[in-house]
Amino acid sequence: MAKGKQKQGRGRAAESISAQVAGGLAELVPDRDRPRGSTLLIDGAPQSHVDLDDPAYLDFSYQRRLGHIADLVAPPGKPVQVVHLGGGAFTLARYIAATRPRSTQQIVEIDAPLVQFIRTELPLETGWRIRVRGTDAREGLARIPDGWADLIIADVFSGARTPAHLTSTEFVTDVRRALRPGGHYAANLADGPPLAHLKAQIATVRTVFPELCLTADPAVLRGRRFGNAVLLASDRELPVAELTRRAATDPHQGRVEHGRALLDFTGGAVPVTDASARPSPAPPPSVFS
Repeated sequence: MAKGKQKQGRGRAAESISAQVAGGLAELVPDRDRPRGSTLLIDGAPQSHVDLDDPAYLDFSYQRRLGHIADLVAPPGKPVQVVHLGGGAFTLARYIAATRPRSTQQIVEIDAPLVQFIRTELPLETGWRIRVRGTDAREGLARIPDGWADLIIADVFSGARTPAHLTSTEFVTDVRRALRPGGHYAANLADGPPLAHLKAQIATVRTVFPELCLTADPAVLRGRRFGNAVLLASDRELPVAELTRRAATDPHQGRVEHGRALLDFTGGAVPVTDASARPSPAPPPSVFS
């Protein structure tokens, strides 16, 4: 592990802290506006942001949208059972632990050196009911008991791309198996024009869940730039009105598509199976410049 200047208290560094992990070079870059805030980068690509003093603070737009979903899947403050496919810096798990005390959470993250790096430099608080499993996301999902989870969040990237085996109807079918009736599935998806991957993922999830909505930056939905979109699915009615209100008042305003508008957006996209699955497209170099 390579480090910059002397650390100023646990979880804070005057300069970035780095370590070689399975996915590449992991760096924690200090947030100059937040004394114990850091941004995680993997090979230069921003992954997540953590503020150890305020775990309910969400800096990235897509994480704010996932935070809104976590707020709306159950009454405020009620403990929930959550599976996180993809660990990153454990940002959403920290958020849920802070906003829904006594929640039980499982993080599935295949990159063991990354997990150790985050545990050392951005430690989880004692008493949080968070378990980290060091395995592939799909293998970890298969170990979740039937009907265990209130919420499953998929945020898995390898080299800035979602692995192919996490994009298929077979994968989404196992997600539904692990959810309780009325549970929610939220997926962070990344795509750019012509949005073929995003549209195919909507078509794929629709084969398993009857209720869907999509939240993203309007420029991404119009196919004007590469970016993130959060897909929410359930077997019950979704909190579309409140999600729309929250997205519209975020610092980086988002738009929610649902119902007929989402069907029109998806067009004639074909669902993905294990046999036809491909990784999500790589972002253009300009995204990180």
